[in-house]
Amino acid sequence: MRTGVPLVAGWLLTLAVKTGVTIDSDAVTYAVTVALVLVYYVVFRLLEVLGTRLRGTALQKFAGILLGWARPPQYPDAGGSLPPLTGSVSSRDL
Repeated sequence: MRTGVPLVAGWLLTLAVKTGVTIDSDAVTYAVTVALVLVYYVVFRLLEVLGTRLRGTALQKFAGILLGWARPPQYPDAGGSLPPLTGSVSSRDL
């Protein structure tokens, strides 16, 4: 995979250039920046989840700090159900 994917990507880019698609420096810079941000987030988010599951608070905290906060947000448990509806809404109420 590590050899095949870059070869296929290079081949597809070559085909795109041959068909007349112009790839300027700004477009490449933008694409590389987006790709690096996504890779950075995914790697450290996975480390954070792994730290949580292994109860490795040091790993979780390290990855969390590099994501901008020491730990992921925690939301109160709503019990999994919504409160019952009271009354009805008709089109004239909107």
